[in-house]
Amino acid sequence: MITKEITKDVFFLGGIDWNRRLFDSLIPLPDGTSYNAYLIRGSEKTVLLDAVDPSMAHQLLDQLKEVEKIDFIISHHAEQDHSGAIPHVLEKYPDAKVIATPKGKDLLIDHLPIPADKIQTVADGEELSLGNKSLKFIHYPWVHWPETMLTYLKEEHILFTCDFFGSHLATSETYVSDECRVYEAAKRYYAEIMMPFRKIIKKNFGKLNDYHIRIIAPSHGPLYHKPEFIIEAYKEWISDEPGNLVVLPYISMHGSVEKMVETLVDALGKKGVVVQPFDLTVTDIGKLAISLVDAATIVIGTPTVLGEPHPMVAYAARLADLLKPKVKFASVIATYGWGTSVVEKIAEMIPHLKVELIDPVVVKGHPKESDFRALDELAEKIAAKHRDHQFKS
Repeated sequence: MITKEITKDVFFLGGIDWNRRLFDSLIPLPDGTSYNAYLIRGSEKTVLLDAVDPSMAHQLLDQLKEVEKIDFIISHHAEQDHSGAIPHVLEKYPDAKVIATPKGKDLLIDHLPIPADKIQTVADGEELSLGNKSLKFIHYPWVHWPETMLTYLKEEHILFTCDFFGSHLATSETYVSDECRVYEAAKRYYAEIMMPFRKIIKKNFGKLNDYHIRIIAPSHGPLYHKPEFIIEAYKEWISDEPGNLVVLPYISMHGSVEKMVETLVDALGKKGVVVQPFDLTVTDIGKLAISLVDAATIVIGTPTVLGEPHPMVAYAARLADLLKPKVKFASVIATYGWGTSVVEKIAEMIPHLKVELIDPVVVKGHPKESDFRALDELAEKIAAKHRDHQFKS
């Protein structure tokens, strides 16, 4: 990745990870990712904002080879994909100071070999003069760690946001050009790591109203030269109002659950409810997370395996619970051979989903006519709940 000048003396650095397909050994990356860093040359001080993943430290150092001095390294977030290369930068610039929030300092010491005396903490709203340019630090915790912050370049009206507003997207473009592609990548990113902290993000969102923002510069994905695009998207995602959507993750071992899913999907569609089924044997789990952002209802479909939900269904249920989407209702459709506790077990797996449970449909063996009627009744109950709450289409 070459160095690009965003505005006068403000540069876009970092590395593009075209081939990475898994993040945190958990999150699918169908489009790779990038690790963005930024360099600001003031008339008196030079600042590096964020670093890169340690695997790409060599690229960052190559981009900095003609930079004689760095006075400050700003760590918005202590996680390794943004701060992991800071020790390498400090080797090259031993007089530089790392700037972080107080909690950020503790985490940098815990996770990276950075001496405490190399880290300078800043308060919320504190400013740093670079001479002819000035930075303002905005504490914005829990996006998605407790120490996170943003930096605002006052003269250029650029907001550096690290993970906030980011997208796992490998691209050689500096700015967003294909909004549809970036929208999905950013929504996937929000769903997978931001959604569990939705209420805290929403609480702090008003802080952005105090700033005129011309460019948003995240640390994953392209920059936003039309910042209202991603700001408005986030306002919708963090709102308390879900959409008229049922998300239906399921497994079918011998076809019975699949028949139930087909029946329920058809019945809900006839009643004006949008449904997104996910066969977990082939599902990109990130797509499931994206759908949960807008879902009003989650229905979990499973066969019984040794008396309990299928392990892949259990994984999806636990994932949904960890992500804490704004779903309002939940139900189960299931099959069993001679005995089952799937409903009780699934209920135990989603304690953080503050949902109303709608009566499940549990079938012994192959579904029969009475079971299909029960699925029609379940569809009507769900549709009625959605109508009563007037969920957005």
